[in-house]
Amino acid sequence: MFPIDKVRQDFPILNETVNGKPLVYLDNGATTQKPQAMIDALVKYYSTYNSNVHRGVHTLSQKATDAFEEARKTVQRFIGAQHENEIIFTSGTTDSINMLSTIVGEGIIQKGDRIFVAESEHHSNIVPWQFVCQKHGAELVTIPFVNGALDIESYKFELKKGCRFLAVAQISNSMGRVNPVEEMIPLAKEKGALVMLDAAQSVAHGVVDVQALGCDFYVFSAHKIYGPTGLGVLYGKLNLLESLPPYRGGGEMIQEVEMQTSTYACLPHRLEAGTPNIADVIALKSSLEYLENLGIEAILAYEKEVVNYAFDELSKVDDIIIYGEKGNRSGAVSFNHSSIHAYDIGTILDKMGIAVRTGNHCAQPVMASLGITGTIRASFAFYNTKEEVDILIQGLKRAIMMLG
Repeated sequence: MFPIDKVRQDFPILNETVNGKPLVYLDNGATTQKPQAMIDALVKYYSTYNSNVHRGVHTLSQKATDAFEEARKTVQRFIGAQHENEIIFTSGTTDSINMLSTIVGEGIIQKGDRIFVAESEHHSNIVPWQFVCQKHGAELVTIPFVNGALDIESYKFELKKGCRFLAVAQISNSMGRVNPVEEMIPLAKEKGALVMLDAAQSVAHGVVDVQALGCDFYVFSAHKIYGPTGLGVLYGKLNLLESLPPYRGGGEMIQEVEMQTSTYACLPHRLEAGTPNIADVIALKSSLEYLENLGIEAILAYEKEVVNYAFDELSKVDDIIIYGEKGNRSGAVSFNHSSIHAYDIGTILDKMGIAVRTGNHCAQPVMASLGITGTIRASFAFYNTKEEVDILIQGLKRAIMMLG
């Protein structure tokens, strides 16, 4: 049996109250809460060996460097990368995608190339590729989002005309929809395309093996997987990262500098200019180890049970519209009332201590395809319970009664 009572004790914020009510935190798609182990790692770093990395011969610097690089190895193991130098630390998923799109644009994309992006993407996986297409004369090809799912037949048809790059999320942030990337990646590879997976919403909800997936690049944010904010990961196959130009200039990413020319360091440092986010990288290691100790498979089984329960209970509420079917979803249920605005319901829920997300979820093309302006999204983590789902349902019914 999943040790939910023990797990909840490991997350101190779950003991908080909001508006005089016990916190029911159902906005995990926006950010997850943090285990005490991660908080302790931050405090220990700043309290006992705070120092810059890779640059000092003194003891504190060496200790910080060792801890920083051990964290890189932990990320490598967690996502199944072949080499630790394939792990590049960034400031988040958005930064990872912007870095990748810029260096891919400079190093690979040519005029007339076709870049495929799903209509269901977060804005962070749309706008950077628009920049690339505008700058380099490439074509942005949309994979349509129809009836709550990607139109795979349209994707296959467009692939016949060629594809240089595919950028797609494993899981839709707006609806919790699991995209069929295991089918999409080989089809893109047949056309010689490179593939990037946006794993911001999926990295915390599945066993990750980038080699088995066959993607060339994989990006995610630490704060979506129980780690700190301001930190992200860009994984790329070693040969590809080595072939691409640097993203930023500065300290750490160079080998030798003269006034007119410079030579660059080897990976991963060539893509990590400046002082890195040392404390948060080290803290992320603690978060990942916490998950591994719990057991990823056990976490997934428990989460699926809670999400399915939430879907079933929401389905019983009059005039509630749920977007997408029960199966093929992970981590979230997105819904609306047929006549009451999502923001109004979300505001009432907050008064009851229930945190959900309302709005377009940085996915305006999705909302346009559905003919709506936004939804209410309840997104779940392994510290949530069926009892909290019941509180959500009670709060939702009360909000409908008050606003209807």
